[in-house]
Amino acid sequence: MTKENAFNSGDFVVYPTHGVGQIESITTDEIAGQSLEIISINFDKEKMRLRIPMANAKKTGLRAVTPSLEMEKALETLKGKAKVKRTMWSRRAQEYEAKINSGDPTSIAEVVRDLYKPAEKMDQSYSERQIYEQALGRLADELSVVDKTDMETAEGKLYRFLKTDF
Repeated sequence: MTKENAFNSGDFVVYPTHGVGQIESITTDEIAGQSLEIISINFDKEKMRLRIPMANAKKTGLRAVTPSLEMEKALETLKGKAKVKRTMWSRRAQEYEAKINSGDPTSIAEVVRDLYKPAEKMDQSYSERQIYEQALGRLADELSVVDKTDMETAEGKLYRFLKTDF
């Protein structure tokens, strides 16, 4: 751990636009004549590796996984009533994408809550379904790390929260 951050190799972190990844290494590399501390993050699901200068970590939104208590508060959002605005779908879709890419679990939970439809009421468009699944996957991914479970168990927990209202 360096003095300016709390990241270590092996830690799970959240990068807002990609979700949960695991820090592979923190190295000091010589780039353009400067010595930079670089965080290398592996995103298994996306089969991607991201390298970020430590100095830019905070600016990019890289953060530690949400603590259990805060995650439970975010999950409570799923129990609320859907708040769907009466605006055009394209506008709402942009807002939903922005919430997902914020990396904030409560904002992502709002998207899941607003787009959730019980199996018997499946009347979503293709793009609605895509955004819903993206948000659900992002939230379940972080929840699985927080609860130290697999994705299937995490998704089951999310569905239990969603179905408490019906």
